[in-house]
This record gives sequence, C-alpha cells and structure tokens, in this order.
Amino acid sequence: MNTLLDKIRSDFPILQQESFGKPLAYFDNAATTQKPAMVIDAIDQYYREANSNVHRGVHRMSQMATRAYEGARTKVASFLNASSSAEIIFTRGTTEAINLVASSFGEAFIHEGDEVIVSALEHHSNIVPWQQLCFKKKAVLRVIPVFDNGELDIDALKSLFNSKTRILAVNHISNALGTINPVREIIRMAHENGVPVLLDGAQGLSHGPVDVQEMGCDFYAFSAHKMYGPMGIGGLYGKKEWLDKMPPYQYGGEMISKVTFENTTFNELPYKFEAGTPNVADAIGLGVAIDYLQGIGWDFVRQQEADLLAYGTEKISAIPGVRIIGTAAQKASIISFVMDKIHFYDAGSIIDQMGVAVRTGNHCTQPLMDRLGILGTIRASFSFYNTREEIDRLVESVVKVKELFD
Repeated sequence: MNTLLDKIRSDFPILQQESFGKPLAYFDNAATTQKPAMVIDAIDQYYREANSNVHRGVHRMSQMATRAYEGARTKVASFLNASSSAEIIFTRGTTEAINLVASSFGEAFIHEGDEVIVSALEHHSNIVPWQQLCFKKKAVLRVIPVFDNGELDIDALKSLFNSKTRILAVNHISNALGTINPVREIIRMAHENGVPVLLDGAQGLSHGPVDVQEMGCDFYAFSAHKMYGPMGIGGLYGKKEWLDKMPPYQYGGEMISKVTFENTTFNELPYKFEAGTPNVADAIGLGVAIDYLQGIGWDFVRQQEADLLAYGTEKISAIPGVRIIGTAAQKASIISFVMDKIHFYDAGSIIDQMGVAVRTGNHCTQPLMDRLGILGTIRASFSFYNTREEIDRLVESVVKVKELFD
C-alpha cells in the first residue's frame, strides 16, 4: 500500500479490528461507510462541551450550538453548490427527504389523473413514497425500463412524458448495480417537458463532486452515513422556487412564526421544514465528514475507486460459475454478482467467516431483481480506503465457497 492510503486507513478506527480472527475487509460501503476519527471526535466534543438546543437560547452554549449547526448547513450548501443555505433542509436521511417531497410537493401539485415517473432501478425508498402518493391522489405511477446490463432505457423515457406528468424521481447512482445514470440528460429532457426532477443521491455524494446548479435538478436527497458521516442525519436540497410553494411536511416547534388558537403562520426557509429539536450533534458530524472528503480530494477518491472497480471486475469475473449483474458503461465502485447453484445468503455467511464483509439480498430493489429474473445478489461495494489486497481476499473467499459446495 502507498503512504497516503496507509494514512487514510489509519484515520478509520473500525478498519483496525479483526473479524473472525482475520483483518476486517469491509465491502459494504453502499449500505454505510465507516467514519473517520475526526467525525467521531467532533460528535463527542459537542456532547462534552456544547450540548444545548439551538436557535432559542440566549446563553453562550446555545449560541455555540447554533453556530456549529448552521455552520454545518453552510458547509452542505457549499458542498452541493446550492445557491443559498436556505435551500438545505436537514432530515434523518435520504428516505425522509424523499418522503418530504412526496408528501409536501404531492399535496400541493399532484391531483387525480396526474402522473409520476420513477425508474426500474430505484431503491424502495424512491418507489414506495411515490406509489403511496399515487394511491392517495388517484394518480398514475410510470416506470422507466431498464436494460439487462443495468442501464436505463432513455429512449423509452421520452415516450413517458405528457401533459399530466408532474415530477420525475430517479437515483443518481444505483445502490444495487452501481449504474451511474445520465442525470444531466434526464433532467434536460424533463425540463423540456416542464417536469421537475428529484435525484436520490444516497450513493452519489461519496463518489464524486455534486453541483446541483450545474446539473439543474430541482431536489437532491442524501444521507450522511453513506458519505463518511454519522447515521440519523442527511438532507434535502430543494430549489427555493419549489420550497416556497410547498406546505410544511411536519408541524411543531421551530417551523412556526406565530401561533394562536385561530391560526398559525410558518417560519421562513429552511426552518419551515424542520419541526422539533434538530439532530445537532450529527449535523456537526456531517459537516466534519465534508471537511474530511475535501481534505482527501476528489481526484484521489475517483482514481482509487476506479482502480478497485476495474481490478475487482477482472478478478471476480474470472471465477468460474460467477456472473456479475450490472455491467453498465458508467459505474460506481459496486460489483454485484451471483454464483451458480449457490444461494447468496449461504455464500455471504461463509465469506463473512473469512473476515470479508459483503451485502447479500435484494438490496431493497425487489422490482429490479424481478426484472432481472433473480432473487438477489452478493454485493461488494468499495471505498477509497479499500485495497487490492482486500479484493484478493474476497476472491479467495468466493473460491472457498465454491470448493465447499462442490
């Protein structure tokens, strides 16, 4: 390993442990990434030195907490190149952010007979909220087809737009297959038809820079824990022109301006969508995770992950009886595969006992698995802190599984 990679790996305490008596090789980064010590320390420091509620207090600790919390929002806005920090809504993560838009945008703009477009690549979190909205509103859910290699049928998408289309929701990167969708082309097509676009960015922010203004998306949902930050925090970028028109998602403290028993007026953005006591500590942790990523630099991240994807694809595809699922031309560092006559749960359990952590199952993409004619896959998702040597151990583990079943 090179010196920089050694240094980076030392930043992550959990990578120093063993699993079943072997050094941990962690390949479940699409589910959640590990946290550098500086993120863990920042959360610990907040609770030790500045724990207080934000915005409401005049005392010193409340002001400290408020500055740190709003400073994290400013970091997120800069990280995404939002036009204003008012366009950043803190949520519990991608799922809540999508539910916020489905509920609030849906309440204001979706009516009986209207149509919503999603894709066959989506995580359940970007299907079910829209599906349930369509049930409630008597609207219609349309689906962009996917080819066998995991790429969306963009030509078919063109035929889905009509005067009843109200919104399109699609993932930036597929969590199951690693497909990087042509989101700029999709957004351009949608906007030409007067349709706003929500991007599920759960897998997007950990692999490269995201510029929401350059892409032109109307909403971008994300989770901190998939980009080296803490669990339980994430956010929604939304264009101010939409957020201003959308009603609040939840009601309670902080999101109000004035309350009487006769009526209530709501707070300005972004607080209109942030009811209740916020997750201050983890918002701070998210801001520090952004600092960490920017400190490493996107050039290193992309180069390292591209190398791991190419190396892993070569090695895994060379194993007899193993088939990679998802071979899109543009992919993030995710390899899903199946083994002939061996169930993915059985394989995953044996691989785990060899100190290698992979994900098995349908990856919350049951419609996609149905489309591909499989029940699920073994998924190895790589981070910049992984190594070729760890991939070699994965390959050895897969070969061992074959030997045991043979």
